[in-house]
Amino acid sequence: MRRSLLGVVGSGAVAAAALTTYAVVEARDYTLRRATVPVLPPGSPALRVLHLSDVHLTPGQRRKREWLRGLADLRPDLVVDTGDNLAHRDAVPAVLESLGDLLGVPGVFVFGSNDYFEPSLRNPLRYLLPDDGKRHTSVPQLPWRELRSSLTAAGWTDLTNRRAEVGVRGLRIAFAGVDDPHLGYDRLDLVAGRADPVADVRLGVAHAPYLRVLDRFAADGYDAVLAGHTHGGQVCLPGVGALTTNCDLEPARAKGLHRHPADSRPGDPGSSWLHVSAGLGTSPYARIRVACRPEATLLTLVESPAPTGAQTRARTEA
Repeated sequence: MRRSLLGVVGSGAVAAAALTTYAVVEARDYTLRRATVPVLPPGSPALRVLHLSDVHLTPGQRRKREWLRGLADLRPDLVVDTGDNLAHRDAVPAVLESLGDLLGVPGVFVFGSNDYFEPSLRNPLRYLLPDDGKRHTSVPQLPWRELRSSLTAAGWTDLTNRRAEVGVRGLRIAFAGVDDPHLGYDRLDLVAGRADPVADVRLGVAHAPYLRVLDRFAADGYDAVLAGHTHGGQVCLPGVGALTTNCDLEPARAKGLHRHPADSRPGDPGSSWLHVSAGLGTSPYARIRVACRPEATLLTLVESPAPTGAQTRARTEA
């Protein structure tokens, strides 16, 4: 009996060790996803949009930095960075060096909580539990101001609680962005209102895909919303998917391209596309992923076969 019990314990320990090893390896298995989003007016050229999120970079992560630099070979027309770039107080130079030639491409960005505050050692299982509302803001701040200044100096547009317009390949893109909703920094009152109906496409940008933000952007006529934060669930079950999103978005939409509201269809008033990036990183204290590889996504924006949300709303109001 004792020998059998020892065998079971030993087998469990081996299985746990194997799973941990796999999770550590997967967290470094960087992957490029691709998706097509039909949001452009007829006759528009396709736009290649590189969506980056949750890089969580430390200076010593050389493999991640090299992989990031290689994304410039995709020659995107636009870069959208949805935050959580930093994971170390000395990471700003590493982030800028890793972005490399991408900084010469039109870009927009917002920040997440991990751009503002140093990561701290926590129980990784807390991520799988319901949100208790506590935010770890009593730790030292990271050099987010330096990162913001460097990105704007390179020509990228800061969308922190702002609306802006960016021209790309002859198309007018109307943006609205908010500061991190996970920290409650979003000021929807500053960006709310009808999206520009004259623009060729309208995009909402946020770090964390909280429903209040998605609802507002969809209701205001934004054709698509880009976000990150969820890490795709980070620890997923094969065949089941994400167990949590670390916000009020349901796990079924923890990553990838979906509709918002979830039951809407293209052309429905008050609806939009939603792309949630599973991101490229993790906390430096828990560099594991299970059934959820780290990713960046190349979104190809193409002509919409149906009127976009803003076009439908314009017709309704006419």
